[in-house]
Amino acid sequence: MNRLMTTTAALALCITAAPAVADMEAARAFLDEEIQRSALTREEQEAEMQWFIDAAEPFRGMDINVVSETITTHEYEANVLAPAFTAITGINITHDLIGEGDVVEKLQTQMQTGENVYDAYINDSDLIGTHWRYQQARNLTDWMEGEGASVTNPNLNLDDFIGLQFTTGPDGKLYQLPDQQFANLYWFRYDMFTDEKNMADFKEEYGYDLGVPVNWSAYEDIADFFTGRDLSHMDIEGDIYGHMDYGKKDPSLGWRFTDAWMSMAGMGDTGEPNGLPVDEWGIRVNENSQPVGSCVARGGATNSPAAVYAIEKYVEWLQNYAPPAAAGMTFSESGPIPAQGQVAQQMFWYTAFTADMVGDAAKAVLNDDGTPRWRMAPSPHGVYWEDGMKVGYQDAGSWTLMKSTPLERAQAAWLYAQFVTSMTVDVEKAHAGLTFIRESTIDHDSFTERADALGGLVEFYRSPARVRWSPTGTNIPDYPRLAQLWWQNIGDASSGALSAQEALDNLCEQQESVLERLERAGVQGDLGPVMNDPQDPSYWLNEVEGSPKPKLENEEEEPKTVGYDELIQSWQN
Repeated sequence: MNRLMTTTAALALCITAAPAVADMEAARAFLDEEIQRSALTREEQEAEMQWFIDAAEPFRGMDINVVSETITTHEYEANVLAPAFTAITGINITHDLIGEGDVVEKLQTQMQTGENVYDAYINDSDLIGTHWRYQQARNLTDWMEGEGASVTNPNLNLDDFIGLQFTTGPDGKLYQLPDQQFANLYWFRYDMFTDEKNMADFKEEYGYDLGVPVNWSAYEDIADFFTGRDLSHMDIEGDIYGHMDYGKKDPSLGWRFTDAWMSMAGMGDTGEPNGLPVDEWGIRVNENSQPVGSCVARGGATNSPAAVYAIEKYVEWLQNYAPPAAAGMTFSESGPIPAQGQVAQQMFWYTAFTADMVGDAAKAVLNDDGTPRWRMAPSPHGVYWEDGMKVGYQDAGSWTLMKSTPLERAQAAWLYAQFVTSMTVDVEKAHAGLTFIRESTIDHDSFTERADALGGLVEFYRSPARVRWSPTGTNIPDYPRLAQLWWQNIGDASSGALSAQEALDNLCEQQESVLERLERAGVQGDLGPVMNDPQDPSYWLNEVEGSPKPKLENEEEEPKTVGYDELIQSWQN
């Protein structure tokens, strides 16, 4: 059966199956109580639930364990969808919620030992290069046609998923199924930016209009303008800050930079979804997608002038424009701070925080009618950035089945993975967590109705611009080993223990040490690293086009802003 067939045709085939009465009673109760909004009709929903009931028959009574990081979307899955799936199918699901770094650690343990730690993982698509090279994850393209065919939903409708390009290897095979996606955007206080006094004062001081910054020079001016500003004329009391970030030496500091900060500065090459041959980690690959270096001496860019610029700006802004406590915060600790009402803008803001930005804890940034005083927009780019380069990061937490998981356990877990991403539940799940994976969900009328309350999130995901935000790509051959190097070295720069150049020199050398070990071990075969010989960095900086780029004489550019309403109109057009 063609798994990309239309919803109506696929479900028409399923609805003829005789219902298992007790299970359908549970399914109907679940639909009545929880699924108020869906891309499917009620008849289609019941038909999809009937398919799950029938497909789960061989696995009834099994205890299946899956894991994901702790974000609102996955909390909804663990607390609402997992119990419903158990009641409907008879498969007992334990959905563990742990830190993102812990998810990667558990996955790495399973890869190294072959022990079945979990039956399925929701791990970032940032690991696509790892899964493709090591071949320890089941490639889902072959799985759905082979061992997983009997448990693959005929209404899975892969064409409806918006992030499959992020989870597909260079071999054209799908290795992961997206479960949630969120982008890294620019967040700002629309009310502060459109206040007449603020606008007039900014124009008088800086000579151009206060608006959404297009480049880092404008962002810095705006940060300087708002930091310490008296906003009592807006009935906003307390210390005001023009920037928010975090700096604690913690695993979350690593993805603060690998999640495209360096690309936003302009470190890598042009190319979408990731720069080629040099990506946002500064790793260069050859024409066969094999890593050949990270340091400038081998053609990489991790310690290049553009990378140093990126780190220096991060440290400067953290010290000068963010709340003093931010330097000691982690990602999760810093996330709620803008909702407290004292922050004017944040360059590096994950839309996963949207759900927290519209709740009771965010009253300081909401109008009396519940609409937001804030908006989100594309992040500005650095002075080394050029057209055609990656503009930002998009997280794609995705279901992954390891080959070391016994077949029946993998089949049962695959049913759960499809249940929580199904067209029946996805609209409701997206309203709970505000992370989108399906086109049909983004286009649902309920999000048209809710758009004004979400500060530009719906407009962004309905715009063509969304495809320019992407996760880590296939240049990274071993995400778990390489990712841990970033937070340790960037932490040294953040704390002032080392200069940006010193920290990045250490980082690129350590990355190359991992790449060299992989090359010697040969564990990735013809897909693994083949390191370039080191040579004078001037060769790569001055004689080879593209990244790594030579240092600019002036790393400040003319600041540029754009009106938010003008920006939104361009998306809608």
